[in-house]
Amino acid sequence: MQHTEQGAPQRLYAYSVREFDGAYGKKGRAWTRIGVAFPHKDGTGFNVEVHSFPLDGRIVLLPPDENSDAGESSSSNGTRDDRSGNGNGNQRRR
Repeated sequence: MQHTEQGAPQRLYAYSVREFDGAYGKKGRAWTRIGVAFPHKDGTGFNVEVHSFPLDGRIVLLPPDENSDAGESSSSNGTRDDRSGNGNGNQRRR
């Protein structure tokens, strides 16, 4: 992942996370990329571009996956650890 001079990531992706009941009663999450955040040049904040808004109002900002390329679409099926803060260990799908 590329970083600015202060060590912060050059961009963060914005996601909407929808929880659902999957097969055999297993809970799942669908992660949809809805935007991107770029740090200000002086490093004191971010500009956020959001292309849609989640119904629950919750947006999760995460750095790009180290194994993904910059042109990855939001409909790809990659997985990543859940860092949304509720700690139940489900993986993120994009």
